[in-house]
Amino acid sequence: MAEQEYTECLLGNKYHDGCPGCKVDQMKRLRRGFPFWELFSVWIIVLCTALPISSLFPFLYFLIDDFGIANKEEDIGFYAGFVGCSFMLGRALTSVIWGLVADRYGRKPVILIGTASVVVFNTLFGLSLNFWMAIITRFCLGSFNGLLGPIKAYAMEIFRDEYQGLALSAVSTAWGIGLIIGPAIGGFLAQPAKQYPSLFSQDSIFGKFPYFLPCFAISIFAFLVTIISLWIPETLHNHKFDDDQPFDAVKDDPESNKVAEKNEKSSLLNNWPLVSSIIVYCILSLHDMAYSEIFSLWANSPRKYGGLGYTTADVGSVLAISGFGLLIFQLSLYSYAERNLGPIIVTRISGSLALVVLSTYPLIAKLSGVALTLTVNSASVAKNVLSTSAITGLFILQNKAVRQDQRGAANGIAMTAMSFFKAVGPAAAGIIFSWSEKRQNAYFLPGTQMVFFILNVVLALGVLMTFKPFLAETQH
Repeated sequence: MAEQEYTECLLGNKYHDGCPGCKVDQMKRLRRGFPFWELFSVWIIVLCTALPISSLFPFLYFLIDDFGIANKEEDIGFYAGFVGCSFMLGRALTSVIWGLVADRYGRKPVILIGTASVVVFNTLFGLSLNFWMAIITRFCLGSFNGLLGPIKAYAMEIFRDEYQGLALSAVSTAWGIGLIIGPAIGGFLAQPAKQYPSLFSQDSIFGKFPYFLPCFAISIFAFLVTIISLWIPETLHNHKFDDDQPFDAVKDDPESNKVAEKNEKSSLLNNWPLVSSIIVYCILSLHDMAYSEIFSLWANSPRKYGGLGYTTADVGSVLAISGFGLLIFQLSLYSYAERNLGPIIVTRISGSLALVVLSTYPLIAKLSGVALTLTVNSASVAKNVLSTSAITGLFILQNKAVRQDQRGAANGIAMTAMSFFKAVGPAAAGIIFSWSEKRQNAYFLPGTQMVFFILNVVLALGVLMTFKPFLAETQH
């Protein structure tokens, strides 16, 4: 909506009875004090939708092995990639649709459908009987998980102006923490009858379905979030702001809306600072998603193939420590670095340092005992901090490249493009990892050395794109 019309609505000049958006605007105008409830509700909704995305990575290797679909141990990575990418493929195909639904019918229905879908499809994934059931349930989970764009719009609309920066910060922080805590839950709770035999029997449902417990735990949380979300207010206005033209007349003549939407899309696609930051964002997201899968596959695979021979709990521990390190960095040092260096320099330096860290991974596999534990944890913390810093820098650039009223559409374009790249990431990573395990005696980059080399090539391409003339920053 136009800034002037929005202000008028806030002043109460155009309050419409029965409009949920006007009711929220009036509530914001009258209310004072810190918005604890709004912050809490946005935080748990985003956390709920982020947890299942990568929670399967620590046990994916063992899940595929249990399905018995891989003829050889070296083929496990190939099949794991397709399960890993099915979520992102589903999300890529439906992100724009959910954005349109949220703009037409409201933010709240999309939020409720998104959280409820986690309850249903994440539970079914934990009960997967075969490879195809796992792929279909993950695809459905991604297809219905379209609330990241609408929750950003909701956060901007439910908070007073002075708290909108905090609102978007809460969204990105909850999302980042969910992507780290999810795998930690997966690592600690998978195969409970094997990890905690005194608590879980082999004859129980958790013994028969060894990967059900982490999925069920996340689903319980999602169920509670869905119940809480029933009480959140709708923020979408159900009327037009031009009182000279009735709402029904506008509905009957959609041509003007179509022209406006087309013009807005073309102006966004002609906005090179936005488009260039989205392209670099997609390359780094592809790398990040591929790395997440490869790290778990590499850590789980046997030492004879250049892996670490870790259990799911070992991988969970590493990821939990990485999440804690990332949280401390994001809360304390990132904003200081971004304020002093700017988002482009932060992205460039972070990507360059991540190249150095990643090149040490094949050497880490040669260590053992305490030296291995300390090194792999340090490298994982560093890699996650650097990757998140690079991607956060690009997220800031995208938001600075457009007007406030264009951010929803810009975010929709970025989400769709990123989801396609993130869908390619795990599939390609699984295939390359499986291929690398079959070439242990090759002359050029044998075994997992080839995997980390290819990851570094993708990352290096992303870093090169941060230089002029490719990546442009909007001048204010």
